[in-house]
Amino acid sequence: MSVTLTVHDGIADIGAAAWDACAGPTGDPFVSYDFLHACEASGSATPATGWAPRHLALRNETGTVLGVMPLYLKGDSQGEYVFDHSWADAFERAGGRYYPKLLGAVPFTPATGPRFLSHSDADAATVREALLQGALALVERLGVSSLHVNFPTGADWRAMGAAGLLQRQDMQFIWRNAGYATFDDFLAALSSNRRKTIRRERREAAAGLDIRVLTGADLTEAHWDAFFAFYLDTGSRKWGRPYLTRDFFSRIGSTMADRIALVMAFRDGQPIAGALNLIGRDALYGRQWGALEEVPFLHFELCYYQAIEFAISRGLARVEAGAQGEHKIARGYLPSLVWSAHHIVHPGLREAVAHYLEGERPAVAAGIAELTADQSPYRSV
Repeated sequence: MSVTLTVHDGIADIGAAAWDACAGPTGDPFVSYDFLHACEASGSATPATGWAPRHLALRNETGTVLGVMPLYLKGDSQGEYVFDHSWADAFERAGGRYYPKLLGAVPFTPATGPRFLSHSDADAATVREALLQGALALVERLGVSSLHVNFPTGADWRAMGAAGLLQRQDMQFIWRNAGYATFDDFLAALSSNRRKTIRRERREAAAGLDIRVLTGADLTEAHWDAFFAFYLDTGSRKWGRPYLTRDFFSRIGSTMADRIALVMAFRDGQPIAGALNLIGRDALYGRQWGALEEVPFLHFELCYYQAIEFAISRGLARVEAGAQGEHKIARGYLPSLVWSAHHIVHPGLREAVAHYLEGERPAVAAGIAELTADQSPYRSV
């Protein structure tokens, strides 16, 4: 079979039908056409913000798209959540040029998911190999320093390691559904002290507030206006430059409403805080949060406990609550491995990074084991 690989500077060039014929079967909301197009069309992920799309499309001789890969030319390492700043600094101090680089990822989204998307009629392993080789060839063609694939699935990560890419591990905190029918069933799995603490935190957080989970037709532009204000407030305090524009939220609200769970807290009818989640086939993904009023434990309630309740009600297998935050362990979110893979052209830099990763991987694994043993809130079985 004859195939061709093309590079596109916008997802619209590939088209929704062709892209989602490959992305749709995954059930992952972040690799959907609607999410990635919203990132680009809203001005959130564009060349001006450091995200220049270079998406790959693999076609057969009739022009049918067999596979796609979200790929970006990056002029910095902002909004990635896999931190390679020290690699860049060391290389540039030695006279090298680290940026631009190629990145296979979803903008601003530290969630594990497929990065090589294949049509259901195509062989997934063959498509993955063709897309990976295409990305590596693009590194050479563009003369950039490296290719990085962030938060791939474990299968994709292992395949990239077999293809010679450097393998990196990190941890996130994930809640897993052990077949709970209710939130109380989840609490019953915890130690007595943790049950009491969580119940107290929930009571204090909800006192005087109306907390709602909005999805589908319940979402309105007024809700997005309020949430964007929360998002700006949190962004300006935590990292200085919120990545997503107001238009981004309108776009996903219009095209992905049934895949959104927006948790909002109201006081006397006025929204004071919110947490945005996206709904996948078997997971709920916590993303942004913000509040205009300081309320004890409200962050835990909106981001963690409401997410668990929603996941239980939908029969979802897990809640992925994003990057960082050991405080999540006490709320039932245990440390779990996440992955990235890296192709680095310069032999000296590659050798140095490989040596660094050889020490980092066992340290991450040991950290997960230690945190789980020392801080798990679950009762011993």
